[in-house]
Amino acid sequence: MILHTIDWGIIIVFFLIVLGIGWVASLTAGKNTTEFFLGGRKMPWWLLGISMVACTFSADTPNLVTGMVRENGVAKNWAWWAFLITGMVTVFIYAKLWRRSGVMTDLEIYEKRYGGKAASFLRGFRAIYLGIFFNCLIMGSVTLAAIKIGAVMFGLQPWVCVVGASLVVVIYAGLGGLKGIIWADFFQYGIAMFGAVLAAVIALRQPEVGGLKNLISNPILQSKLSFIPDFSQPSIYIPLLIIPIAVQWWSVWYPGAEPGGGGYIAQKMLSAKNEKNAIGATLLFNFAHYALRPWPWIIVALASLVIYPDLSNIQAQFPNIAPEYLKNDIAYPVMLSRIGPGWLGLIVASLIAAYMSTIGTHLNWGSSYVVNDFYKRFIKPDATEERLVMVGRICTVILMILAGTLSLTLLNNATQAFNILLLSGAGSGAIYLLRWFWSRINAWTEIVAMIVSTVVAVILVVFVDDKSMATSVLDGFTVKLLLSTALTTIAWLLTTFLTKPETDETLRSFYKLTHPGGPGWKNVVEKARKDGDIIDKEEHGRAWEMPIQLLCVFIGCVVIYSALFSIGSFVYLKPVTGTVLALVAILGTYLLFKSFSKLRAN
Repeated sequence: MILHTIDWGIIIVFFLIVLGIGWVASLTAGKNTTEFFLGGRKMPWWLLGISMVACTFSADTPNLVTGMVRENGVAKNWAWWAFLITGMVTVFIYAKLWRRSGVMTDLEIYEKRYGGKAASFLRGFRAIYLGIFFNCLIMGSVTLAAIKIGAVMFGLQPWVCVVGASLVVVIYAGLGGLKGIIWADFFQYGIAMFGAVLAAVIALRQPEVGGLKNLISNPILQSKLSFIPDFSQPSIYIPLLIIPIAVQWWSVWYPGAEPGGGGYIAQKMLSAKNEKNAIGATLLFNFAHYALRPWPWIIVALASLVIYPDLSNIQAQFPNIAPEYLKNDIAYPVMLSRIGPGWLGLIVASLIAAYMSTIGTHLNWGSSYVVNDFYKRFIKPDATEERLVMVGRICTVILMILAGTLSLTLLNNATQAFNILLLSGAGSGAIYLLRWFWSRINAWTEIVAMIVSTVVAVILVVFVDDKSMATSVLDGFTVKLLLSTALTTIAWLLTTFLTKPETDETLRSFYKLTHPGGPGWKNVVEKARKDGDIIDKEEHGRAWEMPIQLLCVFIGCVVIYSALFSIGSFVYLKPVTGTVLALVAILGTYLLFKSFSKLRAN
């Protein structure tokens, strides 16, 4: 494909605007670490919500959705749609707790919730493991997607894609800190969504497709259109729908979908003006992420099946695509190759925007761990704010170099490493949910869970073949996930009951800070009262809010799923079904806000 003058003009203007945002934000970002990593804790809900969804709008996400639809139909998207439960739990239960904690990063909570050397070890180790190793692996995979898109669409060399894609994002992320990233996300999300919708419109206008009506009625697609997995085939619906809803959402830790919130989602909540803005941001994020965004990608994916029914059709038209890139996910950039001048510049800008919004957040998030939870905590506790900001900016550059190097060297065979990382979080997710509401959990609970899940993951991935674990109903990897979850859960539960609880001083301090409430803190509160310590002065006599919070979680899921499938029904030219689901979403929204108004939030 060839970029014309108008395309280059659009891309250059896009870069200049993003760099301008970074420069303006830099005027305040360098004052202190609160400004650089949390935007001064003054961010409004609408801006944070868009930033959250922009971060998850990665350059490889349209490719991923396209691959899912081509392989197993629209219903395959339940592999990530099921994580809505995690999101709603974060919105209505954990968002205000995170904001109330007042920490700089979610890792800092370790030395608030736990005490002693074990808590310090947890904080320091996870700062390096998550902030550098895990984070760079994620950024490397996103950069690898940029390499694939550049190679397929323009025949660019991998190093050209890496340097071109990372240079601008490092500049504005390093200059503007989180505030610059959030405002850039707001601009970039608009560009990215416009590009996605434009790609869908152009796909429908292809002569082979012939518009939306012909697309939906095409015989090739009839087995791919269903929203719900085929319930006559347990080997499809159990791993795709039942396991994620019943087990995966609460058991597995993964950035962007952490049980109880965490990572860069927690960072955005911590930067909110107050608890209400933290809740509003995460609610907006989940609505935009699950209900609004998927359908343009799905339309492109379905159109690609009409034009290129299988990979041999793609290979015939694009013989220069390297064999390692010839997978179903390549169909998305292949479809973009049909776009003409002017529109092509907008599409390329949208892909760059999707890439930079993800990388920018990960750079700042990883730097915050290294600076706040390792350098300041263990290396130089007396460092000035100016020095900490400087170290943060240096970390931003180093992290990008490491991620780019990974994408150019090791990530051609990264599937095994990612399986280890996914399994290494299996079983630990429940701890992140319960540690706020069960005082008995201690630092050793998390340490043992981390060790057991990692060891089990390495053994299962390196030494056990997936095929040998498969059953007639479950694929091998799903069995591994369930086994790892079970072993890790048993290990940390035994550890919790066989080790001493945290000290009264530590538990009381945490309760006073966050006021989680509930029967899991009953003994701590009662003992404090006997000692004359008014531990729950603000909360005493108030009803525990968990029942209404769980009601909000349920209603929120109904609202967003109804909105998701309402839009899908209109896409499928089923206006009656779409209207009914839209009315359900509207009524649910009314009930949701009515119930939400009963919750206390500052």
